[in-house]
Amino acid sequence: MNSPLGQAALDQLFLEARTYNGYYDKPVSVDQLHEIWDLMKMGPTSANMLPARLIWCHSQQSRDRLANLSAEGNQDKIRKAPAAVIIGMDQNFHEHLPELFPHADAKSWFEGDPEARKVHAMRNSSLQGAYFILAARALGLDTGPMSGFDNDAVDKEFFGDQPHIKSNFISTLGYGDPSTIFDRSPRPDFDKFNSLI
Repeated sequence: MNSPLGQAALDQLFLEARTYNGYYDKPVSVDQLHEIWDLMKMGPTSANMLPARLIWCHSQQSRDRLANLSAEGNQDKIRKAPAAVIIGMDQNFHEHLPELFPHADAKSWFEGDPEARKVHAMRNSSLQGAYFILAARALGLDTGPMSGFDNDAVDKEFFGDQPHIKSNFISTLGYGDPSTIFDRSPRPDFDKFNSLI
């Protein structure tokens, strides 16, 4: 049985963590990107399908390419961040299920049903995107997840040779500069959005 995390961990992961619009001029290493993946891949997905496909924009050139396909308000955030990532989703994830979920014929559940694959790819890559945020925070980094980009253009530019992979959302990554955050938006009490039955 697990013990509850201490207050410092809860603060780092949730209570004091924020979405950043800018970062200190401190690099993020390739080793850190590997560390994030090695944590986030352990989060649960349906039938261990792991549909997220990540493109890490580590070079300035790649961040510039991504920024050019993003909303005007997001372009500088991406260009000036130490790193950015595209969280994509593989709509042919079922091809990997014999390896990833070997104790059942899970591939057959999705063959011939592209609509079901789209739904599962979106749901589970979104979960993995949330794991990315928590993994980065756990490792002492900060993130700036966002929509506000041209999905079709990003798909063509970054996943062009793999049309079954679509972008879900993007995020910047680095050591967050507190001067770039807004006041925290409201988080309602339990009774507003929850029901007990």
